[in-house]
Amino acid sequence: MTVTRSFRDTVQARAATDPDYRYGLLTESMDSMLSGDLETGKALLRDYINATIGFEPLAEAIGKSPKSLMRMLGVSGNPTAKNLFGIISLLQEKEGVHLHTKAAS
Repeated sequence: MTVTRSFRDTVQARAATDPDYRYGLLTESMDSMLSGDLETGKALLRDYINATIGFEPLAEAIGKSPKSLMRMLGVSGNPTAKNLFGIISLLQEKEGVHLHTKAAS
């Protein structure tokens, strides 16, 4: 039987060494949310958080409990705009990027 790494371990390993991969996770998450696919966007955002900052440091930085953040970004979670944009703002700062939207024609 072949021993395989978990998806989470694979994402974390790649994110640790590849800034383009981290940027891709973050931007795909935002693109999904902006196109109306909140579930996929939240899933990608959870993957990004788990692979980078982690929920405990993120929660401390924005003044929420880690469990509250995990629930917000869970399958049935419904984060407020204030919480979601607070998370995104902090992640952009930590990653050193500034995401912006552009109208498609």
